[in-house]
Amino acid sequence: MTSDLLALCFDANDHARVAGFWAEFLGWETVEDPRGGLALLPADDTGFRLRFVPGQEPKIRQNQIHFDLTSQSLEGQQRTVDRALALGGRHIDVGQTPDEGHVVLADPEGNEFCVIEPGNNFLADCGFIGALSCDGSQAVGYFWSRALDWPLVWDQDQETAIRSPHGGPKVTWGGPPVAAKTGKNRLHFDLAPPAGADLRAEVDRLVALGATRLGTGQGDAGEVVMADPDGNEFCVVPAT
Repeated sequence: MTSDLLALCFDANDHARVAGFWAEFLGWETVEDPRGGLALLPADDTGFRLRFVPGQEPKIRQNQIHFDLTSQSLEGQQRTVDRALALGGRHIDVGQTPDEGHVVLADPEGNEFCVIEPGNNFLADCGFIGALSCDGSQAVGYFWSRALDWPLVWDQDQETAIRSPHGGPKVTWGGPPVAAKTGKNRLHFDLAPPAGADLRAEVDRLVALGATRLGTGQGDAGEVVMADPDGNEFCVVPAT
């Protein structure tokens, strides 16, 4: 038994505004999420939804996860940037140098994402969302590979990447140095066991792989809040 990656969840001060930005930008359908907030349903091979829930904490640091979006041409890259800016995104500086080909942007609440230049071989066989790029250790990459049963597609110089056997975005971890974690992450994974599976058994399996159980979710009956080996929160929700 292995959980599926159900959603990438955003905590947002104005969750409807942030969800609206990403829905328009990606062209995904917006629905009410049964566990609260709003969800965007993928219109491509991404394989998981985006979920947006109300959060009170202000954004005070760079997110641990961001999107790397692909481009087929320099003109296409510029069109993506222009579309994001027209919808309320903005340019930001995260220390990139002028000679780097990617463009760093943020959504209306400051959640970072990158528009990658054409010709990136690592993302060549990926869709528009090429990768979820994460700050994290090699050990946490190994953990998520086993937790989701997704094979490693990169493991070099303590950098790791995994990808669903069904395709979709890669999930990457940059290796050391890993930024110190201060407060709760604004983005986290929601996992769901297969239909009819025992949630407690899945939680026990994840603990055996190196996760920590933190408690239960607020207002979501049966939801279990956990942390991966780097301390990043994620949720395991009951199977449906």
